[in-house]
Amino acid sequence: MLNDAHCHFFSSGLFRTLGKDAGVAGDAAVELPAKLGWDAPGDDGALADRWIAAMDHDDVGRVMLIASVPGDEASVAAAVKRHPSRFVGAFMINPAAPDAEARAARAFVEFGLRTACLFPAMHLVRVDDERTEKIFAAAEQHKANVFVHCGVLSVGIRKKLGLPSRFDLRLGDPLAVAAVAIKHPSVPVIIPHFGAGLFREALMAAGAASNVLLDTSSSNSWIKLYPNLTLADVFARALDVVGPSRLLFGTDSSFFPRGWQKPVYFEQRAVLAELGVDSAAQDAIFGGNFSRL
Repeated sequence: MLNDAHCHFFSSGLFRTLGKDAGVAGDAAVELPAKLGWDAPGDDGALADRWIAAMDHDDVGRVMLIASVPGDEASVAAAVKRHPSRFVGAFMINPAAPDAEARAARAFVEFGLRTACLFPAMHLVRVDDERTEKIFAAAEQHKANVFVHCGVLSVGIRKKLGLPSRFDLRLGDPLAVAAVAIKHPSVPVIIPHFGAGLFREALMAAGAASNVLLDTSSSNSWIKLYPNLTLADVFARALDVVGPSRLLFGTDSSFFPRGWQKPVYFEQRAVLAELGVDSAAQDAIFGGNFSRL
């Protein structure tokens, strides 16, 4: 079974939120995709069905869909409700928002979403801030997961639209993730993109806290920051430190018509074959660990 632990649900709600920043006068859910050369998402049900068609085309069993702006939880919830056996819902949350605790509780309980996604560099809130810790506590209470983006953060859609991204990369520290994860050992904590440039620190975090997992998603272009490092090196070192049971395959797929990013899958499959990783370990990385979470 092939499962993808990192996909973004680029809903009409997301485009309308971005449209406010971009000063769009009309319907941003139509105008912004047209400007980008992408397909308009339509309503949440139609977008969910398009995801299913893309998944069926490439034999993908399940994916985690992320609501990629705070406040867009309902869009992913609608997709999960429409296809509950195929989608797992996740949501971006800003711990500094005055209603953050209530919003997290509603996402977990009313909407049935399974993962709270934190972007410390974007929202300018430290991982070990008491407001962030409340999100971890909510995940613990509802037996859910926490995803924490660390390292390099570049939001492609904002860049393409010319929108400012005033991020503080100092706040995306995997070592701070470990410090909080240790306090909540029953909460699976996912660090995407192998730490997105803070690879050593992500490995250290996973070594310190056994509930920290690494996702393998996207092109991992951060590798160019390390002289002579290859994706094969990254997988080999990650497998050595955390083992196959704490690696989650992901693609970072998002918009249509590009759809699900099969080349990412092919590249990572080839790397694991090159390393001689056995089929049981590959099955865990590409599907089993997702199902367990």
